[in-house]
Amino acid sequence: MPDRDYYEVLGVSKTATPEQIKKAYRGLARKHHPDVNPGDKKAEGLFKEVQKSYDILSDPEKKKLFDQFGMAAFEGVSAGPRSNASEWNARQGGGGASGFENIDLSAFFGQGSHGASVDESAHGNSIFEELIGRVRGDRGARRKAPRQGRVVEMPLTISFLTAVRGGETSLDLQRDDGHRESLVVKIPPGVETGSKLRLRGQGEITHEGTRGDLTVVLTIAPHPYFTREGRNLLVEVPLSLAEATLGAKIEVPTLDGHKTLPIPSGTSSGQKLRLRGQGVPAHKETPAGDLFVVAKVVVPKGIDEESRQLIEQFAEMNPSQPRAGLW
Repeated sequence: MPDRDYYEVLGVSKTATPEQIKKAYRGLARKHHPDVNPGDKKAEGLFKEVQKSYDILSDPEKKKLFDQFGMAAFEGVSAGPRSNASEWNARQGGGGASGFENIDLSAFFGQGSHGASVDESAHGNSIFEELIGRVRGDRGARRKAPRQGRVVEMPLTISFLTAVRGGETSLDLQRDDGHRESLVVKIPPGVETGSKLRLRGQGEITHEGTRGDLTVVLTIAPHPYFTREGRNLLVEVPLSLAEATLGAKIEVPTLDGHKTLPIPSGTSSGQKLRLRGQGVPAHKETPAGDLFVVAKVVVPKGIDEESRQLIEQFAEMNPSQPRAGLW
């Protein structure tokens, strides 16, 4: 029999609920269990005291007797171990060095192992050692996963058209051991400068032989005449004074070759003409962008006297104030 009041042993009041009693018991049983404190006789004694107290207070009939008659209710009577599978079980008079072999850990670590059988000889540890390893610093209970290699970043410059259309390019690597290696990098359509592609298992290698990942950071090389705004492409197309004034049909470049584009009469420099679906190609759920042809009216630098007179005559016949209202 413990020298202390059962409520005092568990550190709870007489009005404590069954849940509060169970919670207190779990914490103290885990703290004082002999497997957690090998060779500590004091801890072993405390564990027995905690076990005995919980055995009384968790049983409604025994608790009622204790509340009525106190310690005298069980003088000369052993409360006996509980056999409820959701609690710790202790065979006080059984075999073994410590007398605490018959243990069910479901109350401490969940219900996931009910009905499962474990071959202790195969694991080299008892079930308790395997699960309680977190308390004892995981002393051999579980094998540590190999350390993952460091993620390595590497820059890669690709062509404008490869970035827009997608495709494949090669990447030359020099490994830590000095040998060079060429990797094929798949480029999805529509990537931009700053986009990152991850090549799994191609980064730093550890002593355990595991590799981290390689992150490729893209830079897009400029194109001679295409520029890009999101998924739209722009191309600047020069127009003569006559084409811009009178209108015309001209050939303009697209990703799929040249296409004929009608130029409406009166087109000014900077005006944009749209070719739908001719920008960055569609990718998965992302629709294709558009191609905008940006007009650039080019006037002759030198003209003869007759042409000058004709232009002056044209200006008189077609007065225009292009800056009216701008300022």
